[in-house]
Amino acid sequence: MTKIDTSRPETVLPTASHTVGPFYGHALPFRGGEDIAPHGHADTITVHGYVYDGEGNGLPDALVELWGPDPEGNVPTADGSMRRDPSSGGFLGRNGVEFTGFGRIQTDANGHWYARTLRPGARGHSAPYLSVCVFARGLLVHLFTRIYLPGDDAVLAADPLLTQVGDRRDTLIAQAEGNGTYRFDIRLQGEGETVFLEFQ
Repeated sequence: MTKIDTSRPETVLPTASHTVGPFYGHALPFRGGEDIAPHGHADTITVHGYVYDGEGNGLPDALVELWGPDPEGNVPTADGSMRRDPSSGGFLGRNGVEFTGFGRIQTDANGHWYARTLRPGARGHSAPYLSVCVFARGLLVHLFTRIYLPGDDAVLAADPLLTQVGDRRDTLIAQAEGNGTYRFDIRLQGEGETVFLEFQ
């Protein structure tokens, strides 16, 4: 029997109760989480990017959740992405037809993530945006932010949140790459840190 010296912190391995993540990676990801738009939908866009730590390194075990309204600005009411077979309880996933507006994506070994979704429509007085929740190692609480897509500059200029954050607004606006593809990097801290939101 091997005896562990618990008198020194460096000899004791952390457990789930001692640290945050990447333990969430065992239960939260699900197959097809990046495919939010219905299969073959003509208006599908791709949003992708990297999750970076404070030193500019990509995080290979971060998790990105996206929520967004449909192109008309309506919040989807379709069954979620975790549909189960009523008889077996097995995972069915998305039905590939209805738009749920929700996706959950785990980053790859380089910290890259992507999702195929529909361009969100405007709701209320805000410019259209996708809501984002980020889980990553070292975070005691997950982080919230938004992805605004470029397009109507007047609408973006009038958005209350973008107006409030001033010169940091660029950290909330994705970059158009053409062919319905947008890049949005998430920087957890340091230079160019993404604006994160606090909900009370």
